[in-house]
Amino acid sequence: MPITPGVAVSDEVREAVVAHRPVVALETTIITHGLPRPRNVTAARDAEELLRDAGVVPATVGVIEGRPTVGLSTDEIDRLGAADDVHKVGTRDLPVAMAQGWSGGTTVSATALLAHRAGVGVFATGGLGGVHRGAAETFDESADLVALAGLPILVVSAGVKSILDVGATLERLETLQVTVLGYRTTTFPGFYVRDSGFGIADRVETPAEVAAVVRARDALGLHSAVLLANPVDGADELDDALHRAVLEGALADAEAQGVRGKDTTPHLLDHLHRASEGRSLEVNLALYRANVALGGAVARELSALHDGGQVGQ
Repeated sequence: MPITPGVAVSDEVREAVVAHRPVVALETTIITHGLPRPRNVTAARDAEELLRDAGVVPATVGVIEGRPTVGLSTDEIDRLGAADDVHKVGTRDLPVAMAQGWSGGTTVSATALLAHRAGVGVFATGGLGGVHRGAAETFDESADLVALAGLPILVVSAGVKSILDVGATLERLETLQVTVLGYRTTTFPGFYVRDSGFGIADRVETPAEVAAVVRARDALGLHSAVLLANPVDGADELDDALHRAVLEGALADAEAQGVRGKDTTPHLLDHLHRASEGRSLEVNLALYRANVALGGAVARELSALHDGGQVGQ
C-alpha cells in the first residue's frame, strides 16, 4: 500500500513491510499519558526489545513536532517520555497536530490509522477505549471503536478498560462488525482482571489460528479490524475484591470532580494506581508485555502465510 504523504516511516519499518517481514505497531499514549516516569520509557524500550528478540520489527507510533511517525527512534521515544508539553493525539487531532507542530502520544485510534497507512497489519496495546458508563446520557464513546470499524488491522488487547461499560462496548463492536476473538478463552477480559463478566462467541488457541482468521477477512475484502482479546495472566491479575473497591472509588471521584471527555480515562487510571498502592500499574505492565509478545507471534505467522499463500487463494 502507498504510504500516505505527511506520514514519516522509518527505513527499518518501510523495508520490513515491503519484504513482508513481521512488524508490530505500538502506541505512545502509554508513554506520554499512561505510565509514570521513568517506567514509561522503560516499558516502551522493553516492548521493542521483546519484539526484536523474537525476530519482529517494532513500529512505535507517535507525533514528533507535527510529523506523524511510524517507527520512532530511541531518542524520539525518550523525548516523548520526558516532555511535559506533549499532547494526547487521537485521529481527529492529527490534522491540528500536524498544522501546529505538536509532539504527542498517539491513542489507539490514531496509532491504528497511521500503522495501517504505513502497511503495518498488527498492533499491540494494553486496553481499548469503548463506551463509557452513562453514555446513554452523555454519548461518551471512544474513537477507538470507529477506528476498529474502518481499519483492517489486527489489534491485540486485554479487552477494554474496566472503567468502561463493557457490555455496551461489546454490543457496539458487534454493530460495527468488528470480529472479536478470545485468545484461549470464551470470557471477555476486563483489563486488570481476566473475567469482565461477559462472554465471547469465538475462541482461538494459537497464533496460527489468529493469522488464518485475519487472512480470511482479507480474502473477503472486509475493512474492519480483528480484535484479539488476550486475558492478563492469572498470576498477574488484580484481586477481584480490590478491583471492585478501587474501581467504585475511582468512578465516584471522577463524578465528584466533574471530570469529562478525554481527561476521564487518565484521571480514573491515576486514581486506580493510587488506591491500589501501585498494584494496578504492575498489572498494566504485565498485560502490555503479554499483548506485545502475542502480537509478535501472530505477526510471524502472518509473514509465513504470505510466503506460503493467502487463505482463499
